[in-house]
Amino acid sequence: MNTSSTPTLSIGDLAERTGVAPATLRMWEQRHGFPVPERLDSGHRRYAEADVESIRGVLDRRDAGSRLDAAIADVLAARRRESEPGARSIWAELRRRHREIPTHRLTKQTLLSLSWAIEDEFAAKAERAHLFGLFQHEHYYSPARRRWDELARVAGSSYAFFAPEDEADLGHPEKFGPTAGRAASVPVLLDDSSPVRREWAVVCDSVDLPVVLTAWELPGQEGVADRDRVFESAWSIDPMAVRRASRTCAALAAEAGAEGVAAVQYALADDPAPVAADLAAVSALFSRVVAYVDDGARRLRRA
Repeated sequence: MNTSSTPTLSIGDLAERTGVAPATLRMWEQRHGFPVPERLDSGHRRYAEADVESIRGVLDRRDAGSRLDAAIADVLAARRRESEPGARSIWAELRRRHREIPTHRLTKQTLLSLSWAIEDEFAAKAERAHLFGLFQHEHYYSPARRRWDELARVAGSSYAFFAPEDEADLGHPEKFGPTAGRAASVPVLLDDSSPVRREWAVVCDSVDLPVVLTAWELPGQEGVADRDRVFESAWSIDPMAVRRASRTCAALAAEAGAEGVAAVQYALADDPAPVAADLAAVSALFSRVVAYVDDGARRLRRA
């Protein structure tokens, strides 16, 4: 368990540990939204060890001459950077290179609806695109495997990333490969050190409808039902954003020794042509997204 993020400290404990009076801490929370306690089921407000370090960071910055609001903003920004995934991550790459793409917090159910819409719109066009899917874990990929094997039949390349149920399978991707004579997405097996273990993504790098959906699972959701899990999410039809996402996926596949990826990396080496989006294609994708999200919501109401 990560005790630094577990809320166990009362405001009195926090004041004693940091030297900041409880009244001052409450004033900071009211005026600056920091520090924010977690309310337990009992109704008590508790702080985490991480809050102690953050408050000390604010005090250090104030001693160095920063205003209180600037010191708090700096500390909060540092905490966000520490919690986000690092390099070789689709999410991190797009957040670093395309800050203009808005982000949204979505449930897994909504992500699934978006993913299916992208996959089905791609299948309807049957383009020879490069397709990448990040599924986090084998038990999330298994229900989608037949669907992704069908997509592989019409794709230029198709790769599925997931952590196997059995760690002994890490060196044996052939266990998840195609049966004789059938097309299949190439499996890319993720170990515990992979930067994309917490990510969900669908990347379709094509000429007419390039699209990337990338999402990063927020930490601290143990015990939350699968389809209620919340992800920080972003999507784009910007060809350059899609190309950067697909290059990152291809690099991860190459590091894992996935078959056929050298040719894919060669195909993705050039930047895409700066063409305007196909409005008809975008409209079709949007319509499919709306229909799938609505269908998912109705299914949940009936459940």
